[in-house]
Amino acid sequence: MIKKMKAAELRRKYIEFFKRHGHAEIKSAPLVPENDPTCLFTTAGMHPLVPYLLGEKHPAGKRLVDVQKCLRTGDIDEVGDPFHLTFFEMLGNWSLGDYFKEEAIAMSFEFLTKELGFAPENIKVTCFAGDENAPRDNEAAGIWIKLGIPEQNISYLGKDDNWWGPAGQTGPCGPDTEMFVPLDRPDCGPACGPACGCGKWVEIWNDVFMQYNKTIDGKYVPLEKPNVDTGMGVERVTAFMQGVRSAYETELFSGIFAKIADLANNPEANYNNRRARVVAEHLRASTFLIADGVKPGNVDQGYVLRRLIRRAVREARQLGINDMFCSKIADVVISEYSDAYPELAQHADAIRDELNREEEQFAKTLENGTREFNKLIEKFPPQLENKVISGRKAFNLYETYGFPLELTRDMAKEMGFTVDEKGFEEAYAKHQEQSRAGAMQKFKGGLADSSDKTAALHTATHLLHKALRLTLNNSVAQAGSNITAERLRFDFTYEDKMTPEQIKQVEDIVNEQIKRDLTVTCEEVSLEVAKERGAIGLFEAKYGEVVKLYTVGDFSMEICGGPHAPRTGAMGHFKILKEESSSRGVRRIKAVLE
Repeated sequence: MIKKMKAAELRRKYIEFFKRHGHAEIKSAPLVPENDPTCLFTTAGMHPLVPYLLGEKHPAGKRLVDVQKCLRTGDIDEVGDPFHLTFFEMLGNWSLGDYFKEEAIAMSFEFLTKELGFAPENIKVTCFAGDENAPRDNEAAGIWIKLGIPEQNISYLGKDDNWWGPAGQTGPCGPDTEMFVPLDRPDCGPACGPACGCGKWVEIWNDVFMQYNKTIDGKYVPLEKPNVDTGMGVERVTAFMQGVRSAYETELFSGIFAKIADLANNPEANYNNRRARVVAEHLRASTFLIADGVKPGNVDQGYVLRRLIRRAVREARQLGINDMFCSKIADVVISEYSDAYPELAQHADAIRDELNREEEQFAKTLENGTREFNKLIEKFPPQLENKVISGRKAFNLYETYGFPLELTRDMAKEMGFTVDEKGFEEAYAKHQEQSRAGAMQKFKGGLADSSDKTAALHTATHLLHKALRLTLNNSVAQAGSNITAERLRFDFTYEDKMTPEQIKQVEDIVNEQIKRDLTVTCEEVSLEVAKERGAIGLFEAKYGEVVKLYTVGDFSMEICGGPHAPRTGAMGHFKILKEESSSRGVRRIKAVLE
């Protein structure tokens, strides 16, 4: 019998189950990836573990389990319907070259039937049908049948349905097997199942068997040690276990909706209200982003955060909330989620400050921009059928009044208009602004390569970090990094623009360490030992009690998980190309190794 449970119980049951099966619990990584320049956010549970899925040894061992914070922006415009979310939690268990299909499927079956209470005959599964790159996965299907899943409950589907990855153009990938459970509604017909699309069968879990590494030339090379990567969404499963349609109807959001209804003085501002759903979802996501160090800005992660906050503010105004409110919603999120994510309580003041500052700034933008938008709309003849706001006029709203394109598009849609977005981008490019379209490309995901050039640039960020602390002050801290095979980008906390003399000094310090041909060593030590030695603990939340400590000669010591050069001598000449503001209180350096 299906067991009713809340999200906290689901998380606990999942972690405890896999710990009993020999898995080490690891903490959630931050929402901002450290070593992946092609992706703005941690988009899946496997994202922070890519180096280990490719063969690097994980400090916690070969069997891992976690609850990972994730954020995806591809469906941001769909948030407001009963189902879409940007921020979500993903339960995952991992085998890094240890067990494979038989044990993974057996544990999934045991958890679904014993811990969650699903009857075997009410579970349907899908397996990979096979193609020119990999054969049909008869092995997985045979394991399910042996465990008690009726053969007629197994479907074979193609790559669009039963193949995972790679997240970018290259990387680990392989067939998967997905588990489906039924909603309480009649079959759509004799062939009703996971592939029919009627909505009765809901995917509840996914076991990915990473057997291949896709290369840059499109080949699928078998991995020497295949891995298992699984994913079960907390929000989706919680809703299912409680017998409701969506996560918005569960305790994951009930406290937030209660606060929205109170602030709006409207009991109907609840999970059934589209605007209330936007406010609840976007401010929950924003709270987690700020806790992980993101600040509202005009590019990259900051751009997304600003968009989430501003969309929430506009929808709240339509609900009748005209006073400052964002930090009040954040307080609910902090209160209800801090047991699972302590970083929320640790950064509560920063969360409130950033939300208040952004909300105050946007209030004036919203008032002035809305007035000008309405003037623009009034100029269209009422009888006109195809009502299109030109890209130039949309850009003028942005440039003159700070009115984001997304806001213009949302308001236009509500009034039966469309926006010439291509024309907007052309106008934007002409004014030599940062291209929003370029930033959006990063939302598609992908994984950084681990070439020698990338490894050298990663080591250069360690040298740069220490050089900045020596040149500016010892409180300078890394706020993010972005590394490709061509260049590095390094964000750090500092209020003032660096002088040319300071930039030159930093370059000289880094190049001196390269010239010294220092050895780069890696040790696995406890987090406590790393701190005692004076290591810089960047992104500590993503590591467990055992960490990798990288030391560059006698110069720098950092906790890190990325690829590194073995020595500094062959790295090349370090050159800073640009030093600029990234966001409030954060500077950005772009540099190369020549």
